[in-house]
Amino acid sequence: MSTMKLIFALALGFMVSTLVGAFLVPWLRKIKAGQMIKENGPTWHMSKSGTPTMGGIMFIAAIAAVCFTVGFGLVLEGQWAHVFVLTFGLVFGAIGFLDDLEKLRHKANMGLSAKGKFLLQLSASICFLFLLRRFGYLHSHLYVPFANITVDVPEWFFYPFASFVIVGCVNAVNITDGVDGLARRTCTAVFIGFTAIAWSRGAEYQSVGIFGAGMTGALLGFLVYKFNPAKVFMGDTGSLFLGGAISGLAFALDMPLILLPLCLMPVLETLSDIIQVCYFKATHGKRIFKMAPFHHHLEMGGWSGHKWKEKEIFTLFTGISLLMAVLSVLGSMHRFL
Repeated sequence: MSTMKLIFALALGFMVSTLVGAFLVPWLRKIKAGQMIKENGPTWHMSKSGTPTMGGIMFIAAIAAVCFTVGFGLVLEGQWAHVFVLTFGLVFGAIGFLDDLEKLRHKANMGLSAKGKFLLQLSASICFLFLLRRFGYLHSHLYVPFANITVDVPEWFFYPFASFVIVGCVNAVNITDGVDGLARRTCTAVFIGFTAIAWSRGAEYQSVGIFGAGMTGALLGFLVYKFNPAKVFMGDTGSLFLGGAISGLAFALDMPLILLPLCLMPVLETLSDIIQVCYFKATHGKRIFKMAPFHHHLEMGGWSGHKWKEKEIFTLFTGISLLMAVLSVLGSMHRFL
């Protein structure tokens, strides 16, 4: 695999994302595309109300530029994985865009209905899986990282399972996007992990590596507009695109179970939400967390009494995500030796 191409993809992703943001952020502010903050969230988040949303467009544009420049030659060689993952991410980004538009239209934090989003996401997942299968990128088996074993799975079970894994991953990233920059920093570590895994697999998976490196650069470019105070939010447009791209890369590498260690923090965020809801209903109003997902619990001083600042939460989530990226790369390398 050409390491220079990965470096070029990262640099191009950063430059395009930064450049697009220079025009996008003022335009979003001009049309008053302001984010509405949940009233039942931490009260100090209300000061962020009105910050432009849909900023995810900048890193979406950046990775599209990377795929059709750095990755164009790979298409001619028959490597389509990065194009498939981009298309998949764009579909989820479009769902998020519709959700953001609904929120802006009604001046509220509620967009598309949960049922409507779920059906759209599930349909997109099924189409993507069969596309990968059609072009030979996916097989009905599960590679287990760290254990270095592959388990054959009946197709009647694999595809429904895989579809729900994708939907779960997408919404896990969306849930993590509750504090400025938290989802972006977590996902940056994830894309670094994917880039390293693809690099270890060699030239056959160069397209996946270019996508991962390009997204890393694009998210670093987005960081320019996220320094406190944040000038823009990625919105559901960005968070759903990220979730779609991450799950798409896992299946393009034919190792979906790598999502468990690699996306540990979004997984824990989702589990905290599920546990909170189930416990609340089972106990008729009692709570395990002061507020779910888990990052809000930390913000509100849950368990320890210490109210975590956003920078402390960033440091915790980013550090754990980078550690899990390293472990995920090491845990998957046996498959490629």
